Amino acid sequence: MKARFWGVRGTAPVAGKNYVKYGGHTICASIESAAGDLVIIDAGTGIKRLGERLMSGDGSGRLEVALFLTHFHLDHIIGLPFFAPLYSSRAQISFYSPLQAKETEKWLGGLMGGRYFPIALGETSSAKDFVRVEEDPISIGGLEIDQCPLNHPQGSVAYRVREGEKSIVFATDTEPPDGKLDERLSDFCRSAEYLICDAMFTPEEFSLRQGWGHSTWQHGTELARRSGVKNLILSHLNPDYDDRQVNEMVRLARREFRSTAVACEGLSFEI
Repeated sequence: MKARFWGVRGTAPVAGKNYVKYGGHTICASIESAAGDLVIIDAGTGIKRLGERLMSGDGSGRLEVALFLTHFHLDHIIGLPFFAPLYSSRAQISFYSPLQAKETEKWLGGLMGGRYFPIALGETSSAKDFVRVEEDPISIGGLEIDQCPLNHPQGSVAYRVREGEKSIVFATDTEPPDGKLDERLSDFCRSAEYLICDAMFTPEEFSLRQGWGHSTWQHGTELARRSGVKNLILSHLNPDYDDRQVNEMVRLARREFRSTAVACEGLSFEI
C-alpha cells in the first residue's frame, strides 16, 4: 500500500509563511493498493489537488473513486464541491459513511444546495452511489476497510485499511472518554503498521477543551504504545499551531513514542 496526505488541518484551512512546512489544507488522504485500487479518506480542502491529479491522465477510461467519510463536519467535506472528478462523466464515485445512504446524499447535497453553491450535487456529471459502512468489512479491489465508532460530537468513525497482513488506521476527531484510553479504539488499532491520530490540542489545552471531541499528542503516544502499533503519525493539526509549535509537539511526542511523525501535505509512505 501507498498512502499520501493531501490535507492535514482540522477545523479550518490556513495559509501564510508560518504554515509552509506542514501545510494549511483540511483533512484528506489517499491509499492505493499494489494493484492500483484507490481509497480516499475524507474530503477536506486537500481533496482539490487530489482531484486534479486524478484527472491529469489521458482522459480516457472509467475512473473509479471510493470516498470514505469519517463524518460530516465542514472541515472534512468542504473540498467536495471542488473535486474535479465530481464533474466528469467518466467518473464513478462511491460515497461511504456511517450514515444511511439517503442521509449521506442529503447532507452532501445540502453542502451544494440553495445559495451555497451554483451547481447542485445531483446536477454534476459523475455517476454516484451512496453506501452505509456497517460492521462487515468493505472490499475495494485488494483493499479491505473496517470501521470503529469514535467519541466525537454528532459521531465519527475510524477506518482501518488492510492489504494482506498490513494495515493503516485513520483515527482523527476522537476524544478519550473521561481523558482515559479508549479501549475499543485500542483494540481496533492493535498491531497496525501505521496509526494516524488526532493531535488537535496540547495536554494543557485539553483540560479546557474536554467535550470538543479531540485528542492530544500525549493521548496519541499512549494509544500507539498500548495498541502495539509500529508507527504513529499525528494529524488533524490545530489551525492555530504554526510550524514552530508543531515542531515542538513532535519533539515532545518522540520522547514517549520514538517512531512518531507529523502529517504534512505531500507526505507519502509505503508498507
